[in-house]
Amino acid sequence: MSTKVSDHILQRLREWGVDHVFGYPGDGINGLLAAWGRAENQPRFVQSRHEEMSAFEAVGYAKFSGRLGVCAATSGPGAIHLLNGLYDAKLDHVPVLAIVGQTHRTAMGGSYQQEVDLHTLFKDVASDFIETVTVPEQLPNVIDRAIRTAYARRSPTAIIIPGDMQELDYSPPTHEFKMVPSSLGRSSWTAVPSEDSLERAAETLNSGDKVAILVGQGAAGARAEVERIAELLKAGVAKALLGKDVLSDELPYVTGSIGLLGTRPSYELMRDCDTLLTIGSSFPYTQFMPEFGKARGVQIDIDPHMVGMRYPYEVNLVGDAKATLERLIPMIDPARGPEWYDTVCDNVKRWHEVMERRAQQSADPINPEYVTHALDALLPENAIITSDSGSAANWYARHLTMRPGMRSSLSGTLATMGPGVPYAIGAKFAHPDRPAIALVGDGAMQMNGLAEMITAAKYRHAWEDPRMIVAVFNNRDLNQVTWEMRAMEGAPSFLPSQELPDVQYAAFARSLGLTGVRVEKPEDVEAGWRAGLEADGPAVIEFLTDPAVPPIPPHATWEQMEATAASILKGDADRGSMIKQGLKAKVQEFLPGREKK
Repeated sequence: MSTKVSDHILQRLREWGVDHVFGYPGDGINGLLAAWGRAENQPRFVQSRHEEMSAFEAVGYAKFSGRLGVCAATSGPGAIHLLNGLYDAKLDHVPVLAIVGQTHRTAMGGSYQQEVDLHTLFKDVASDFIETVTVPEQLPNVIDRAIRTAYARRSPTAIIIPGDMQELDYSPPTHEFKMVPSSLGRSSWTAVPSEDSLERAAETLNSGDKVAILVGQGAAGARAEVERIAELLKAGVAKALLGKDVLSDELPYVTGSIGLLGTRPSYELMRDCDTLLTIGSSFPYTQFMPEFGKARGVQIDIDPHMVGMRYPYEVNLVGDAKATLERLIPMIDPARGPEWYDTVCDNVKRWHEVMERRAQQSADPINPEYVTHALDALLPENAIITSDSGSAANWYARHLTMRPGMRSSLSGTLATMGPGVPYAIGAKFAHPDRPAIALVGDGAMQMNGLAEMITAAKYRHAWEDPRMIVAVFNNRDLNQVTWEMRAMEGAPSFLPSQELPDVQYAAFARSLGLTGVRVEKPEDVEAGWRAGLEADGPAVIEFLTDPAVPPIPPHATWEQMEATAASILKGDADRGSMIKQGLKAKVQEFLPGREKK
């Protein structure tokens, strides 16, 4: 039997080590689906409920495996649905390949059904590589370049395959003019800065007495080196959200997350430092970095296009974080006093105490900070945690202690709603022997998490450790936007846009044969978590949380941080009417420039 183009595509994916493709069927990829049948489902086709979820699952798989994520969709509407997930990959620098169908070549340009100009559609999101296969001889080069580019640029790439192309007999490129042969593989490589730039970076760092380090996901492969240089510099280390799992939060000088969802110690670290070392992060919010002219700066990043644009660094080191730090560390002078280090550690200790007290404050019915705080002590040592966007991300950023061996992520730069559950599914296929936990707001759960629990139910038996716990913060409010409206617009909650219907999330899980637990009282929170962690399959733990607990920004004073939502609101309105009235005056107390020093 002859080898079809579709057969060769799947064969080439296997040769590249691709073992999962996240997708949804449609007639634009019927040829590929038939080839999957002939290939006995290798690589495995993982069926989502929506193409956007396929892309998110591919992103989650790539984030937690370090390997290429692959998604597939039909022409027209299927391709369009991939876009949001692919933009998530683009903005978070994740290698993902999209394989997309197209109408037959004979119909292209004829305004045919489901015909969309896919090159125009994908030219931004897959700008590093996008190509349409029009003759078999373009393969395998197109596949190889798409995969190599996705890895090299850490970005999404796309291959468009017309339906009739998929059915043609495969013929390889020949040794002729205007044929492009190809080969498998990509050798590992390491970029390092010049010796001169390293010496200038060392001079800058050695001149500082109050050194702050900011790490992002680009520092993930340099954990030991980051710890070593932090100890030599007696520095505090703040983490961008995408770098939350880079260092253990048990280290006394790790101040936690930075930014609006960050911690008070990270805010003070940046406010008071005289030297900044940024490693593998493109954290965008300049207002949370040192004042211009107050601190000297050094940046390390492997991407020359991403250096020097967040802060006026004196030295920009283009290179791999681990290899660069290995060369920089011997140049560091450890001779500096302990005062700065001791202050950083004291602030971290105080922060943990404040978070403990905030989590213990009463709310109506459950304090959302307590929900996440209670999970922290119960986390398995090999847990993978995902968070959706929204107020749940505040509690994820502040109350979860990353320990060695744990992994975590969320949609960082795009900050889109909806990836919490599909990220966890992608993580389960990347690491079927590890538990995955998703923290999801009720808005994101209604948007697409409910449907994707069907996917979790479908594949639960494919995972060695079948636990996938989805925690839903059910407060019937699009809470993050509600608080943003109050803080930025001085407006009360606009109920037609913010109020959500009360969905029985746990009951929905039980209807799928999964574990579903509805937690309505604070004293049942820990038991709810234990039920999910002890389940023999996916579980939805639904917590009824109070929408009136504000996500206090990190530049609030320590005293304001310690204040409870109830005491903040006392005298302004009763709890029943407070959501409708807005809290401009009180929330403004926590905005930049209002802090009493």
